[in-house]
Amino acid sequence: QVQLVESGGGLVQAGGSLRLSCAASGRTFSTYDMGWFRQAPGKEREFVAAISWSGSNTNLADSVKGRFTISRDNAKNTVYLQMNSLKPEDTAIYYCAAASSMYTIVTLGTAAYWGQGTQVTVSS
Repeated sequence: QVQLVESGGGLVQAGGSLRLSCAASGRTFSTYDMGWFRQAPGKEREFVAAISWSGSNTNLADSVKGRFTISRDNAKNTVYLQMNSLKPEDTAIYYCAAASSMYTIVTLGTAAYWGQGTQVTVSS
């Protein structure tokens, strides 16, 4: 069992930056691939970024490439999403997720465990 708690969301102007954090409980955090998803009002949930258990492999959605970076610190049981050059269309609730494989996160667009989400609002 893995419990995930996101933090770091908020209101920022377009062009600004935010760093989301996701703190995980449990000793098995380092064995899970991790991801970030987002859901905007009236839209379906979409994949944003994923990182392998070791941190050696990452994958980003085309819409955030060059602006967002995913990283993790297994010693701190935490995964991060650094978001730069934010746009109004990045406004959404951002969810942290854990899965047994990158394929589950990136291709299937799902995960075994989810956080409660953190709101990111980008004003124009």
